[in-house]
Amino acid sequence: MAGLDLEHELPPGDGDENSSETAAGGAAVSETSGPGAELQKLKAERDSLLDRLARAQAEFENARRRASKEQQDFRDYAAADSIKPLLPVLDSFERALQVKSEPADFRNGVELIYKQLQDALAKIGVRAIPAKGEQFDPHVHEAIEMVETSDAADHEVIEELQRGYKIKDRLLRPAMVKVAKNP
Repeated sequence: MAGLDLEHELPPGDGDENSSETAAGGAAVSETSGPGAELQKLKAERDSLLDRLARAQAEFENARRRASKEQQDFRDYAAADSIKPLLPVLDSFERALQVKSEPADFRNGVELIYKQLQDALAKIGVRAIPAKGEQFDPHVHEAIEMVETSDAADHEVIEELQRGYKIKDRLLRPAMVKVAKNP
């Protein structure tokens, strides 16, 4: 039994041990290994298997806990990569609010910050949904009002009230629109 890997192998069967005992000590050894020795051997094998089972269960439980903790950490910190590009925009707003300037300069500064925000959102995969002049699509547009007009094609978006956004291929918010209805 020297070299037996208890974690991955079972002890050798009856035939292997008896044949080695008989070869070593002859018939006298096999007479002393009666039901008591067999019972001891089975108890030892059972104890070994129960120990292996307990270790396997503990290892499985530890792996489950580790996976659960990793998932929770991912959920807790997944937004961090999306928020980092927005921090410079926040800094720019703070600087703009601290400066006393002319209304035209202030407007130019706000336009630059708006552009900076659009760029940051584009880096994380957020894009605006085109609306005005497009054919109404209920998957990405939310019709707030149907306007009777002959100036636009039937079911064409004539006004965007609130811009809609997608992140990659998933809808974040539909565009709220007014839609043309031909009389």
